[in-house]
Amino acid sequence: MYLPRSLIGHLYTHLLHTTHPLSSPALLLVSLEPDALCACRILTALLKRDYIPHKIQPISGYNDLARAGQELVRPMRTTDGGSGGAVICLGVGGLVDLENLLGLEEEDGGASYGGVEIWVMDARRPWNLSNVFGGRGDALPEENDLPTRIPGVDRGKLSRMYRPGKGGIVVFDDGDVDEEMEREREAYCALEQMPELGDDDLEDESDLDEDAAEDEAPTSGQAGRKRKAWDDEEEDTEDESRPAQRRRGNSSSPIPSSPSRPPRRGLAILGHSSDFSRSDSIDRSSPPIQVAVQPSAKKLRRQLLKLRAQHNKVLENYYSLGTSYSEPISSIAYSLASELGREDNDLLWQAIVGVSSLELYGRTPTGLGLSSSPKGWHGSRGDQIRALLQDEVRRLNPLDLKDMTREANLGESGGVIPTHARSPTDNSIRLSPEPRFLLIRHWSLYDSMLHSPYLCAKLRIWTDVGRRRLHKLLAKMGVSLSQCKQNYTHMDMDLKRNLREKLLQFAPVYGLDGLVPGATNKGAGKEGWGFVRCWGWKACLSAIDVGVILGAILEVGSSISNTSGSSSPPLPPTPRSLDSQSNINSSDQSKNDEEAAQDAITSRFWLAYDALTSPNLLTQHVSIAQHLHRAILRTGTALIAKQQLRHLRAFRMTIVKDGPDVPLFAHPGALVKLALWLQEAVQEMEGKRGKSSGSELVIAGLDEPRGVYVVVGLGGGGTTVQSKEKEKRRVEKQKQKIEKREARRLEKAASKQREVERRLANGEDVDEDDEDVDTEEDDSSDSESEDEVEEDDQRKGARRNRFGIAFQEVIEETGARVKVDSFDHCVVEVRKEDLSGFLEQLSLKAIVG
Repeated sequence: MYLPRSLIGHLYTHLLHTTHPLSSPALLLVSLEPDALCACRILTALLKRDYIPHKIQPISGYNDLARAGQELVRPMRTTDGGSGGAVICLGVGGLVDLENLLGLEEEDGGASYGGVEIWVMDARRPWNLSNVFGGRGDALPEENDLPTRIPGVDRGKLSRMYRPGKGGIVVFDDGDVDEEMEREREAYCALEQMPELGDDDLEDESDLDEDAAEDEAPTSGQAGRKRKAWDDEEEDTEDESRPAQRRRGNSSSPIPSSPSRPPRRGLAILGHSSDFSRSDSIDRSSPPIQVAVQPSAKKLRRQLLKLRAQHNKVLENYYSLGTSYSEPISSIAYSLASELGREDNDLLWQAIVGVSSLELYGRTPTGLGLSSSPKGWHGSRGDQIRALLQDEVRRLNPLDLKDMTREANLGESGGVIPTHARSPTDNSIRLSPEPRFLLIRHWSLYDSMLHSPYLCAKLRIWTDVGRRRLHKLLAKMGVSLSQCKQNYTHMDMDLKRNLREKLLQFAPVYGLDGLVPGATNKGAGKEGWGFVRCWGWKACLSAIDVGVILGAILEVGSSISNTSGSSSPPLPPTPRSLDSQSNINSSDQSKNDEEAAQDAITSRFWLAYDALTSPNLLTQHVSIAQHLHRAILRTGTALIAKQQLRHLRAFRMTIVKDGPDVPLFAHPGALVKLALWLQEAVQEMEGKRGKSSGSELVIAGLDEPRGVYVVVGLGGGGTTVQSKEKEKRRVEKQKQKIEKREARRLEKAASKQREVERRLANGEDVDEDDEDVDTEEDDSSDSESEDEVEEDDQRKGARRNRFGIAFQEVIEETGARVKVDSFDHCVVEVRKEDLSGFLEQLSLKAIVG
């Protein structure tokens, strides 16, 4: 089921009204990423204000989620001795069937929620449609095997009439389901209402699929199977008793099977009985009697199978589009707080940090990678979210009259980057013209520019020429190397006041048009400005800085010394991913490693959770973030200098296995940041050469203690030569199919018309087979509509990340020992010995197109 955006506070309000001291606490399952962490902070603040008991469980992957389902969720069910309650999934489980993963399915195939209601907030797409349109806790099958209708639920959509409490899965819709998924909703609900198929029906369905795939003249040169004559009624009835054999023998025919003539039905027309003779019942001088004959059961079954195949095709197209990201869940959580009238500066700041962090991790509408939109992160939708957050900042943080006067006097030359609060009690959020530098308030200007992924790619910092270009830019701005290598807060005040104006003047000379926000339009614009918050004299941090620090805490840990070993503790092996001979021999050692891994995950999560509201903790861990980004610059520069970026058929590939920083990139989050740095550099290099044909990148990072490679597939569908040829062949084949289908339809229509005229001339009746011409026309239109749907899906899924689908295909084909545990399906772990075969088979895949 899904909750529309307009009713976002409906479930929470019911939870508030039904909570009492003996209620079981709400369980929050939170993924290890800044966006989910910020959403968790917002929700826990709401729960604390309303005195709703709750507990938080960090979730690192699918194995961890399944373990939480067995140990935490199932005991909450009333059938297991619990009292029900709410389970809130933040960034967890949107892509999988939660009924199965959490262990809520029963042996009979149904689900037993036992009063447990699961709320799902996830920005990852595609949704698992079983969660969105199914997941009804009290929809038990009746005797006719059809689910009962629940008050307040219309084809999976909740209304105000819905009364929670009986359990189920509820997805919080950010608007995508209502606006873009009506076709998938219709297909899923239609399939849900269809009866179950038997073995014979499934065989018929497979034959229909084969016929639809071939849909061309028989290769043997024989004509297609003709309709049976009426005097073959006995043989037709005999064939009907073994339909599977007949279809297998004529699978090449455009008509998979001919509908057999049913036994003559009793007719009650003009008072005549069904056994009257032709000569007595038909007056040749009068017009023929039009008899409405109901279609046979066989024809109805075929129509049902065809309709089922069409709906399945819609769902398959949706799942095959590739992964993408929608609205951040921290923004949805803040919308819930706003709907309840609980918004304040703290919740607004946490929402801003969560939204800003998605750009750091490459979470775009086209999947994991750089944004393909000229407007930057999330395109127009990101602009709308930022505009709403800016309006909230202005509403909750009004400017004093003297500040307004000062900004008006400065005009376009204003826009100084704030580095301190206005007063010791200033905790306000302000808009700031943030340049695309990194940790500028906590680094020198030179280091901040040097480690900026955007500036590094544009100037090619990894080369000596690029370093000299950076020095020339600083010289033209009038900033000496001695000044720019001081801490930014200690720089000359005049240099800091004129920094933005100088950047606007000289940045376009070096192709750095998006380095700083443009002119403010006399204070009316500020569309590209960032967000800054001060905590008195303690600290002044931008939202991007906080996102960088939180990510470093989750990926590196609390101290740099932790990076000497593996940055991610060893996770417990699974039967799917590891060979039995390579498993840890001692069960006690395996148990200890599992506990150590969980302890490390928990400690990092709670440290980041506390740092989100503590400026002291944030400033203490700035050095961790600086260390991580120094390693990214060193490693990326080494990979490019040593020419270790190999260009394969559909993507580029590199492996991080040498150097002092290798243990850092055993964590998927750090490896994604390195991959984004490399992808931006590759785009700039290829763009300058006029060869920007796609920026898909596969990067593997070695985790030596565990003997695995962490593999990340980055980028949405660029256009490759292979995809162009594939599209051309598909268009030509589709054109030929349409021409053949139209020719067959016209020939059969003419033949059928001649047969009808002959029978009418002889005074014979016209039976139900005369409707087959219309059926052929309907089939043709249905097939054309299916092609239009497929083309529309391809356009909708253009430039999306499809590495998750390709990884799964390679796993099935090669049998490589691969572990798919990340919530981002384009991140997997491959055994060290299997990496070469895995990448070789992956290179043969068409990742895009």
